Parts: sequence; structure tokens; C-alpha cells
Amino acid sequence: MDRVQLRRMSAALARFRGYGLILTGASLWATLGLFYKGLMADFNLAPLAIIFWRIFVAAASLWVWLGIGRPEALRIARRDWLLFLGYGLLGVAAFYAVYIYAIARAGVGVAAVLMYTAPVWVTTVGVLFWREPLTARKGVALTLAVAGCALVGRVYDLADVHFDWLGLLAGLGAGVGYGLYILFSRAVSRRGYGPELAIAYGYGLGALCFLPWQSPTELARVVTTPALLFWVLALGLVPTLLGGAAFNAGLHTVSASNASIVATVEPVIAAVLGWAVWNERLEVWQVLGGGLIVVGVVLIQWPSGRHEGGS
Repeated sequence: MDRVQLRRMSAALARFRGYGLILTGASLWATLGLFYKGLMADFNLAPLAIIFWRIFVAAASLWVWLGIGRPEALRIARRDWLLFLGYGLLGVAAFYAVYIYAIARAGVGVAAVLMYTAPVWVTTVGVLFWREPLTARKGVALTLAVAGCALVGRVYDLADVHFDWLGLLAGLGAGVGYGLYILFSRAVSRRGYGPELAIAYGYGLGALCFLPWQSPTELARVVTTPALLFWVLALGLVPTLLGGAAFNAGLHTVSASNASIVATVEPVIAAVLGWAVWNERLEVWQVLGGGLIVVGVVLIQWPSGRHEGGS
């Protein structure tokens, strides 16, 4: 085996590992609904409080871990401060806030579908500014993913769709926000920073934005209630920290547009978990939508003779 073949094999293995990390991150994020529902139903914790604790625990854990073991890893170049600021304020805080508003105004299904227009925005930015190729395969995978998300979100059931224009705008804003999260994460990785640094700064800034809206009484309740504290820590460490770290690590070898398409498996897994754990409805059209997403994800990962670009 010559050097060219070895390089190709090494690149293929790196992309395979990258896609595996993206799928791992999306799968862990799919459990967020279970945590959200449990914390709201069993502990009466407000949505904004849940989001604050989610990103605070993830960021604080990394700051402590890196501060003790690798303090040099927390250093970022002065020229990159604006990038991390945008990541925290737009990709984390604004995205999470507008998504909650979309759920409140338009409902969970519509908000989720609109949020998963993110691959459209990510692909557009990748093609225009990062020279990522817009191949026929990527176009088909993108179409399948968006259509599948619409079916999983049950937009075909007009009785459950709330045509609230502010809610719809907020949902589109959530899609843009999710796209910004992916794009900022990709930009940070392109600058050579690890996923742990991106989460430490991005989530840390996001938590600071949500802190003024937290009640001191509620903050104390979380800290002094063992069962509640356990689930808050689990939320921050498992789907948030590990999921975010896996997804951001995958962006080192997978283009932002491809990653955004692969991540659409999240609502499929979330719907199955909701059906299995909370006995939520899982209809034939939702199963079909999940199948479309899976086909799109497989299609985008299928080996080809051409490098995907952007990695």
C-alpha cells in the first residue's frame, strides 16, 4: 500500500470518526426532552431555569477541570474574542431563548420543525463563504432531512398547528440560531481550538446572559434539593457537556453543512424516546419522516470519490 492510499484511508477513517461523533452528539441531545419534561413535571422547574442550569453546569465543570489540570488550555488569542462572544451570545443564549419563545407561541411540533431548517441556513453559508460544494447528493439529503423533520414534527396535523406569526418568526429564528451554533462551533474548530474550550466559553457566556432572570429562591432550591440537584447535574453533564463535546469534536473532520444534516436524527430519536418513556403518540407519518431522515443521513455519509470539502 503506497503513501497516497494510506493518506486516503487515514482521511476516510477520520471522516468516519467525525460522523460517529456527530451522531453521538445528536443522540445525546435527543434525550433533552426527557430531562425537560421530568424537571418541569416532577420538580416544577421553569424552562428558563432549566436552560440556565443546563449550560451553567456544563461550562462550570469544564472551567474547573481545565483550570486545575490544563490552565493553559483556557487561553484564547485576542483576535478570537469576538468569535467566542458571538458564539456565546448568538449561538447559545439567543438561540435557546428564541426557541423557548417559539415553543410557547407555536407549539413544540412547529417549533422543532422550524428549528430544523438550520441545515438550509448552514448549507447556504457553507457554500457562499466556506466554499463547501453543493453536490446533488447533498441537495437530496438536505431535502429528505427537512421533509422528514416536518413529518416527525406532525405539521400535517393542522389541528395541532398554531398559526401565530410571532411564534412562526421565533421558530425561524430558532432555526437561524441553531445554524449559528453549528457555524460558530465550526469556526472555532477551524481556528484550532478544542471542543472543551468552545463549550467552556460559549456556554459560560450563555449562562451569564440567563443569570439575571433567575430567582435567588429557585437557585437555592436547586442546590438544597438532592434529587433535583442530581437531575440538573445529569442534564448538564450528559446530554449538554458530552453531547456538545462530541458534536464539536466531529466538526473537526465533517463540514458544517453535512453535520447539520446528520444532526437531524435528533428529533427521530427524541420521538422514539417520547413514545417509549412517556407514551407519547408515534404515528405512521412520523415513522415515515424518521425513515426519510435516516436515508438522508446515510446518503450524506456514503463514501464517494470526491472529498466533501470544508474539513
